Amino acid sequence: MARREYSTGEATATLIRKGYDATVVALTVAELRDERMFDDLRYAESLVRMLTGRGQGPQRVRHALAEAGLPPEAVADALDTAPDWKLLAADVRQRKFGSRVPKDWPGRARQMRFLQYRGFSKDHIASALGSSGADDPDSAETSIDDS
Repeated sequence: MARREYSTGEATATLIRKGYDATVVALTVAELRDERMFDDLRYAESLVRMLTGRGQGPQRVRHALAEAGLPPEAVADALDTAPDWKLLAADVRQRKFGSRVPKDWPGRARQMRFLQYRGFSKDHIASALGSSGADDPDSAETSIDDS
């Protein structure tokens, strides 16, 4: 507990897996939670910060929070403190592929798959790929007229 935060569900599962009696574990975890040694909201916010810092999207973050055994209200509260997902998707795309958005379909599909794997929704991906104006019909018409 000195190295990192733990959720109550994660601590309970670990102690039971190590062979401790479930009732003793439940009482001990409840006591530690009352002393604020375990705080699910604090853990969830920490996990959200870590995963968004790594460029993970909302679906991956939500899954990680659920895997940690957090209650649904702690998951919802933690996701409320998350950054703007569209900006994060655009930043992750730019860090991986550079500032130029490809105009050809295979290049765009590759970037879409990457962002989808990272846990971003279709809206976030569309925003990240459309932010440079590559999808804007006006800019496409001017580039055709210019040639």
